Amino acid sequence: MHIGEAAKASGLSTRMIRYYERIDLISSSGRSPTGYRVYQESDVQVMRVIHHARDLGFSLEQVRTLLALWRDRTQPDRQVRAIAQGYLEALQARIAVLQDTRDALMYLAEHYDDPGRPQTPVVADPAASVLVHS
Repeated sequence: MHIGEAAKASGLSTRMIRYYERIDLISSSGRSPTGYRVYQESDVQVMRVIHHARDLGFSLEQVRTLLALWRDRTQPDRQVRAIAQGYLEALQARIAVLQDTRDALMYLAEHYDDPGRPQTPVVADPAASVLVHS
């Protein structure tokens, strides 16, 4: 399939596919006799994994590591488990921040007309952009 079809099937833009090829996150595609990029279903599967991982907030280096572990079946199980555990702990921390943000927004929405509510939300942790109520 050509790059436009791969983009549509994977959820990535053609620009991102070219970028990921440039930084060697995905393998360079083959070329048709007319010079167009040609992708296999396995390439699109990798693109979907990248797209999903990026949507979840994984950095490019984390995605690179995950793909390397997925491709290299010779890695010791304990190494794979340790990396996966690290990612799980980071995700749990992000989930906690998102839940706090949800709770603060729910409070704000439920008490919008409350004359005692703060005039503006207070940002408790600018790096995490978590709203709090007081």
